[in-house]
Amino acid sequence: MRLQRLLNPRSIAFIGGAECAVAIERTRALGFTGQIHAINPRRPQLGGVATIASVTDLVVAPDAAFIALPRAATIPVVRDLRALGCGGAVIYAAGFAETGEGHLQTALLDAADGMPLLGPNCYGFINTTSRVALWPDEHGLAVCERGVAVLTQSGNIGCNLTMLQRGLPIAMLLTLGNQADVDIAGAVADLALDPRVTAIGLHIEGLRDVDAFVAAAAIARQHGKPIVALKTGRSPQGARITLSHTASLAGADRLCDALLDRCGVARVSTLSSLVETLKLLHCGGALTGKRLLSLSCSGGEAALVADLAVEHDLLFPPFSSTGAQRVAATLNELVTIDNPLDYHTFIWGQREKLEATFAAALADGFDAALLILDTPTHPSMKPDSWLLTARAFMAAHKHTGARAAVVASLPEGMPTSLASELAAAGVAPLIGIDDALQALRAAASIGEHQRRLATAAPWPARRVRESAGTQTAALREVAAKQLLAAHGIDVPRSIECALVDAPEAARQLGFPVAVKISNEAIAHKSDVGGVALSLNSAEEVTSAVAGMRHLGERVLVEQMVTGSVAELLVGVVRDPQYGLALLLGAGGILAEVWADNVTLLLPASRVDIESALARLRIWQLVVGYRGRKADAEAIVRAVEGIAAFADQYRNEIEELDINPLLALPDRAVAVDALIKLRATPEFLTTLTSRPT
Repeated sequence: MRLQRLLNPRSIAFIGGAECAVAIERTRALGFTGQIHAINPRRPQLGGVATIASVTDLVVAPDAAFIALPRAATIPVVRDLRALGCGGAVIYAAGFAETGEGHLQTALLDAADGMPLLGPNCYGFINTTSRVALWPDEHGLAVCERGVAVLTQSGNIGCNLTMLQRGLPIAMLLTLGNQADVDIAGAVADLALDPRVTAIGLHIEGLRDVDAFVAAAAIARQHGKPIVALKTGRSPQGARITLSHTASLAGADRLCDALLDRCGVARVSTLSSLVETLKLLHCGGALTGKRLLSLSCSGGEAALVADLAVEHDLLFPPFSSTGAQRVAATLNELVTIDNPLDYHTFIWGQREKLEATFAAALADGFDAALLILDTPTHPSMKPDSWLLTARAFMAAHKHTGARAAVVASLPEGMPTSLASELAAAGVAPLIGIDDALQALRAAASIGEHQRRLATAAPWPARRVRESAGTQTAALREVAAKQLLAAHGIDVPRSIECALVDAPEAARQLGFPVAVKISNEAIAHKSDVGGVALSLNSAEEVTSAVAGMRHLGERVLVEQMVTGSVAELLVGVVRDPQYGLALLLGAGGILAEVWADNVTLLLPASRVDIESALARLRIWQLVVGYRGRKADAEAIVRAVEGIAAFADQYRNEIEELDINPLLALPDRAVAVDALIKLRATPEFLTTLTSRPT
């Protein structure tokens, strides 16, 4: 554990002025019993601690240091601390790489020479389990023996999280700033080994090292530490010219989504849902599934939770027949036994009856049970009967061992004292129905990933071999399809020829045919009039070819493929950070408009491919709709073949776009294909000069 001394120090050096005085006070307030050194040549004391003039006056090496000096003065102090053998330092100062001063950040790292650094441009950290707050501001965290760890690159978001009154026990909060040394991956790898950490929450602005993050997530998984992330930056990747639909759809944010999914990290969309997910994970870890039970004494709440669950792909299945009988036996005959269950108010205020109903319901094998309950916090109201209900639910949880959460629909409906009581009993105190459902879906997705581990493809070594004279070029469509056919992908019969020979080629193939301009510089041929479909005679071919003369000298004549059930898009794109990614989605000319697609990082297993395809809305057409269905197995084989092709040419492939892959009742056919490779001219010539 590289950060062990820094995060759990027995001695701390605070070097600077006012910020250090605050940090000393915060550390003392948590009850730190170790040694504190205050270093400032112009002040007699900092935070009540007598100062010494210089780091070089220290007799022994501190385990941790908080440095709040101007950036230029920070570097020599780091060098002196490293020479002493300090365990690590927080660098508060800004003005390094984030402002373009990369040389200063390099000098800082050189001075540290391997000594762990948080920052620069960061607020520091709070470790409530070790009673340490290298933190120059207010915070509201209390000492705890066990809780979640939260990592953020934003000091202000870190501050906001310390103000929580939602019943989330935070064991450690780290702000990472520029991540010059300790990054998210390094921190996760260390925190995953700490037995006091129950789950890890991330606020990610950017990942410095994808491979290291994958390895850190694996360590967390091995040690039973689920991870949930809030990733900012959903806006599209910087504008660039792309040849394919795939490249335009698989932006950086989609690739990050694919990475998190690959690593079993749940992604949420808001800070509040991050907090609620951490509470749920702290109280029991990942869920085994997404079959939920909802209990409330209001039909309105029952309907609301059922409606919102649809958006999160969660299920409220009915009770089993025996379960329904057990629950009904505890309730008035006027109550309809359903899920979500409105148990009415016939038993309100009656502890034994409430507990009997809740225990009967929780015993029916759901993956998690929710009690929708807003408890009064207004000073003019008495919360007694609501607290009685919550405690009956806690008792039912203890009796059955079922995963359980109390959900307040509004923040005002969850008293902080009740939240703490619930969490101590292992019942997650969740706030906001929608955030609670996001949390449940996130916890279920982590459990689903754990079940897929047995079939997961290993993370690849993604280093691309660059060779002298490498260039990037798109292949002619006929060459692209020839390569795909060699990997088992079905393509139409075709002949590439001069324009004048197109009618004869059509006769050889048999009508109807399609004619396309054969010019690798034109990616979207239909946009410029370079495609003619369903031509039924030599005369129609001649006329179509005449309209393409301005686009090139050769055409591709193909046998028409008819009777498709659906059009799919299958593509591969290379990203310098994430490596090769496979994109699956609804195809055709409206691929971007439909936005029905899923991205996987390669390599991907068959199970991954099947799972991704099943998430597409268009997949319902493939598996059967109104009496028509396609050959789903053929589509899966085609995608596997494309993935195998990408693996064979992993050092050369830049983009691949099959749009559409036609889903037919008896096969899957790639009727349009674009491949862009980076390779030497000799390699490209070899590929494009093969006989057609």
